Amino acid sequence: MKVSEVLRLVRQVRIPQKGYPVEETVAKELLGLCDNRADVVKVGDSGFVSEEGALYIAVIPKGLRTRLDHQGMAFSSQDDWVSLNSDVNQCLWLLSSKPYFLYTGFTQLIENFLDEDITAVLPWMHQMGFSIEKSTFDLFLTQYARMIRDFDREKYIREYARLGFTHIEVNSLDSSFPLEKGVPGEFYPDFYTYCPALDQFVSSRLNEGIYPAEYLENNLKLLKDNARLALKYGLVPGLLCFEPRSVPETLLEKYPTLRGARVDHPFRSFKPRYNLSIAHPVVQKHYQELLIKLMKEVPELGFMTIWSNDSGAGFEHTKSLYVGRNGGAYLIREWKDDEAIARSAASNIIRFYRLLRDAGSRINPEFRIVTRLESFYGERDHLWAKLGERLDVEVNSLLVKGWESIYPHPQYSDVKILGSAYHNTLINKERGVMEELDSRNSRSYFYHALGCHTNHEPLLGIPFPWLTHEKLLACVKLGIRNLAHVGGIHPPDKVPYAVNQEIFRLFQLNPSLDIEEAIRKIALRYAGRKYGKDLIESWRFVEQAIRAFIPLSIYSHYGVVWQRLFVRPLVPDIDKIPRPERTYYESQMCTSIHNPNRIDLSKDVLFELVTKDYAHMAFSRIDENVWAPLGSAIGHLKEKRDEAAGTGEQKAATVFEDQYFRARALKCLYTTLRNTAVWIYAVHEYLDSNDSHVKADCRELLKKMIDREIQNCRELIELWNESPIEWMIVSGAEETPFIHAENFSQLLEKKIALMENHRKDEPRVDPDYMFHLENNPYYPG
Repeated sequence: MKVSEVLRLVRQVRIPQKGYPVEETVAKELLGLCDNRADVVKVGDSGFVSEEGALYIAVIPKGLRTRLDHQGMAFSSQDDWVSLNSDVNQCLWLLSSKPYFLYTGFTQLIENFLDEDITAVLPWMHQMGFSIEKSTFDLFLTQYARMIRDFDREKYIREYARLGFTHIEVNSLDSSFPLEKGVPGEFYPDFYTYCPALDQFVSSRLNEGIYPAEYLENNLKLLKDNARLALKYGLVPGLLCFEPRSVPETLLEKYPTLRGARVDHPFRSFKPRYNLSIAHPVVQKHYQELLIKLMKEVPELGFMTIWSNDSGAGFEHTKSLYVGRNGGAYLIREWKDDEAIARSAASNIIRFYRLLRDAGSRINPEFRIVTRLESFYGERDHLWAKLGERLDVEVNSLLVKGWESIYPHPQYSDVKILGSAYHNTLINKERGVMEELDSRNSRSYFYHALGCHTNHEPLLGIPFPWLTHEKLLACVKLGIRNLAHVGGIHPPDKVPYAVNQEIFRLFQLNPSLDIEEAIRKIALRYAGRKYGKDLIESWRFVEQAIRAFIPLSIYSHYGVVWQRLFVRPLVPDIDKIPRPERTYYESQMCTSIHNPNRIDLSKDVLFELVTKDYAHMAFSRIDENVWAPLGSAIGHLKEKRDEAAGTGEQKAATVFEDQYFRARALKCLYTTLRNTAVWIYAVHEYLDSNDSHVKADCRELLKKMIDREIQNCRELIELWNESPIEWMIVSGAEETPFIHAENFSQLLEKKIALMENHRKDEPRVDPDYMFHLENNPYYPG
């Protein structure tokens, strides 16, 4: 009998009386496959009795496991598994070791085995590849792309469970913009839109009334609803917060002795912002109360990830604070040496983590704190020894201090990578450091990224299945059990062919899988037997192009949107464009009015993002290695789309069309990034050289770049107008510095016009741009 036929014989679906919401979710979804008279019944422990026509669904407690062992049912000796089995009475048992694996196993069965013979399927047991797969900085559910148009939160969270994720963050602002107050011309408040702090959801006796009650209620309502959906599908809800974050000055005016560190960025912020001194006992009570109050609303919260020393947050007297080591009155006296300050700062950080861990543990005894270490390069040695007992870290590498890059690009060994899909290897030394932390009950969650963030933002659904598998395999080879996926998954209703995610799902269920066979099965499901090989060939071409691309600092991570590269004009002298004509994009850039990035693409505040030499290397290698495979992918996808449509193979035609438009979008993104590299090299080489021939070559390079970028804009407009798929993140509300909106094509038209008008300007960068002052009394006019 087929699995589907056996399920139709089920007369009763039984779940634990005291169990998990996911058991009821699975039972209700499974009911549609059973006898039409079947129902769902909750039973106590004594009710788990083998009976023909019954199907049990449960996250199995140890007592029940022992009893079923005696009935001859085999279980994995490991902790992380899901299984379907039948006993001597033909009673079916769908069981998992953890609530977050139950839905994964259930969907795998109903999507892939209903037409299989039951004797060939059972016993069905899967040991999971990773114990934990945690979402981190989810663009769509909680972070700055949360206003993506037509977003279905339940489908999205369900997809997490289907794929084999275990933990997701749920704290998000309900509104498009944060409540942080700024001053005219200042961008800084926008940074508060992501990783909202605890005080954005509840208040304590200390800060009661600082934020409007309705604002807190709306944020809390959304958090609770996200948590409810997480639990419905078996996932562990948690928090990602920037802490200790700054507080409104009105609170510090009321309690001036509680002033802590200045945590803003003096270039990006036009007013100083301070947090509360967490060395003060009253502030510690405040944070305890905030977390306990929040967890009483959502007692199932399982973790709090804390990012810091950026975006208006920071720990007192740490080295990486943007204004330097500083803090309140209580941590350390003045005139101490750097080592003594670092030691005190580290102790203060750990005390804060333990405070929150212990506060959360009053509600959920398994509550954990997770942190990042990059920002604490000045305190790392002191922090390291104090990590332990549910104080965890999430990392690209445990071996680096700060933001060092030690791993090689997949194709160019002279280019170093840390994070993104290009970070596809790990060296064996990571294992020993991880095991040391494990021995203290401190988990290490290793980052990986199979979506758009840090890779191809704002594009959706770009395929790179082999790169995805290489990172997963590298983790398993080192015995890594815990992952943190960065940036969120692709919304399933916008990306129906998310091959990278499917690779993760198959790997989670079978880490020893044959990658070529796995990709073949996915392609067969998407395109059918006739066209599966053609789809794989297209993916190979796309991934070949991706591997050949050279990352360009923040531009390749999120800067295409944040710095508005798609819609800003790439002309030899950006500053020659009258400021009112630049307002359409500068008003939405993540830059202050005096940030040199506005007129110099190689800079951001005082950082040199991309050197002239690196830029030259980048566009040279892109031209040499990227366009041929990417062009082959686009041509192949178009040919097969038309062929399949012409022969009535609509299933294949649909997937080829989807991938065709995504490959074209990738070409547009890579073209703009390549042209940005050309701008950086040609403009700065022109300015640095006294050789007339060199200058002429630079002008010619810029001319060709401008032609290419204008054509690229027209290609983007065509994609925008003609594509039947959602190939890019687009806001369903207003445009913000972090997300484009419905006016995207109109902005591209403005860019084209400005580039046409200013293409012949002489290359120029004002070295004193950041010193310009409106209404300067010394240089009037």
